[in-house]
Amino acid sequence: MSTELTHPSIVDGWFREISDTMWPGEAMTLRVKKVLHAAKSKYQDVLVFESTDYGNVLVLDGAIQATERDEFSYQEMITHLALNSHPNPKKVLVIGGGDGGVLREVVKHKCVEEAVLCDIDEMVPEVSKLYLKEMKKGFEDERVTVHIGDGFKFLAEYKNTFDCIITDSSDPEGPAASLFQKPYFELLSDALTEKGVITTQAESIWLHLDIIKDLKKACKSVFPTVEYAYTTIPTYPSGQIGFMVCSKDPNATPKVPLRFFDDEENDKINKYYNKEIHSASFVLPTWARKALNEA
Repeated sequence: MSTELTHPSIVDGWFREISDTMWPGEAMTLRVKKVLHAAKSKYQDVLVFESTDYGNVLVLDGAIQATERDEFSYQEMITHLALNSHPNPKKVLVIGGGDGGVLREVVKHKCVEEAVLCDIDEMVPEVSKLYLKEMKKGFEDERVTVHIGDGFKFLAEYKNTFDCIITDSSDPEGPAASLFQKPYFELLSDALTEKGVITTQAESIWLHLDIIKDLKKACKSVFPTVEYAYTTIPTYPSGQIGFMVCSKDPNATPKVPLRFFDDEENDKINKYYNKEIHSASFVLPTWARKALNEA
């Protein structure tokens, strides 16, 4: 007789996301219907559970990465902000993003000829293919290649190769902290083509303004064009998450999309993103704008 899976973050039928360093004094809780996967990979704790109201949920090292109910707002924005800020992205690299969500958005662009995913943890794509049916579609396109390995080592092997690079990273704790520092952005810049564009996960203005300011300084030391945008997403801390959008082109204007889906097509393939919200996502509250203008 099989034993029902459990996890220490689930108490009395509720998953609890708690971090004294990244979001002190608050917690996100979701009611759990059933634990689907609970295991330690080589790199992190990997949990998948079916929730009562948000569908299946992927959790890495105690932090929610995606829920079936709201994941699209993050995946669409981190992807389309980059690709629609490039005149003709043909070759795209995703660092992290092993759940397949960013890949799914990348291959919506017909101009993309090759999409490469590099994630260090092979367990993440494995469980995503099993339990995240909408996100796994990213792996099914014939233009996609998946590489399991270290993003730093992978990037070091490529020069002037990718038109867009998207870093779908976890929070800057432990090994992921290096993805928020200047040497990483230098590698990204070297791997990009002449007018290459990157987006990278850039935390919440409500919780991490100091981290964002330091991140912007690191990006500005490498890229001539750097802008911060954000999206809303209920199950991330504070209900908001940001992206740093950077271009090697000093004349680039990421706030105004160079390319966009026409309205009819957009309404068929996207739930959150559209050309208007592309520009609106860079409009910041006064206090955040002032703080980031000083960075």
